[in-house]
Amino acid sequence: MGLPGAVVLVSGGMDSCVAAAIVRLSCETAFLHLNYGQRTEARELRAFKEIADHYRVERRLTASLEHLARIGGSSLTDPSQPIERANLASTGIPATYVPFRNANMLSVAVSWAEVLGASAVVIGAVEEDSSGYPDCRRRFYDAFNAVIEEGTRPGSGIRVLTPVIGMAKSEIVRKGLELGAPLHLTWSCYRNQDVACGECDSCALRLRAFEQAGVLDPLPYRVRPHYT
Repeated sequence: MGLPGAVVLVSGGMDSCVAAAIVRLSCETAFLHLNYGQRTEARELRAFKEIADHYRVERRLTASLEHLARIGGSSLTDPSQPIERANLASTGIPATYVPFRNANMLSVAVSWAEVLGASAVVIGAVEEDSSGYPDCRRRFYDAFNAVIEEGTRPGSGIRVLTPVIGMAKSEIVRKGLELGAPLHLTWSCYRNQDVACGECDSCALRLRAFEQAGVLDPLPYRVRPHYT
């Protein structure tokens, strides 16, 4: 197997799984997973391992960003803050936003890419149909690419790629099905690690996406509301 052309951030969720499926069409990949003290850390790690096994990825790395949990400021990492029920009409930044999380994750990914000689870091960020996180916007990644250019070895050529950033979630579902991505192995719920709650923002976005794509989500849910 050749050297990887891309380090793919694989959270265990649907978006990163489909982003990985897309980039694997054109190059070898290494998979990176970051634990940061989130409520569903163990379940997301299991999903990452199963997705990596599915694609027979040899180069895989799991690292810790546990300082994000100690810093706090997010209901994903602070159990004293409730995970709110979904409100897909909201335009504000939700309580589940982990301050500057994606920049922390990208920094680890770029470091590994530089060591491996990879030319790309891939992240499954979604701008238009996401929960309003500021670090999921296209201009954030444009700015981060400028930082990479200034902060890595001359000629590294590393760029952050965001193959699903302009897609609606339903388009991501369709693309995943088209590419045979293992969506049944992915995990999206913010609350639970056994059966998805069906009521948090992440579950709602996922359920709506499958409904709009005209496909039944293969994951079981405690409740399965309609979000169309």
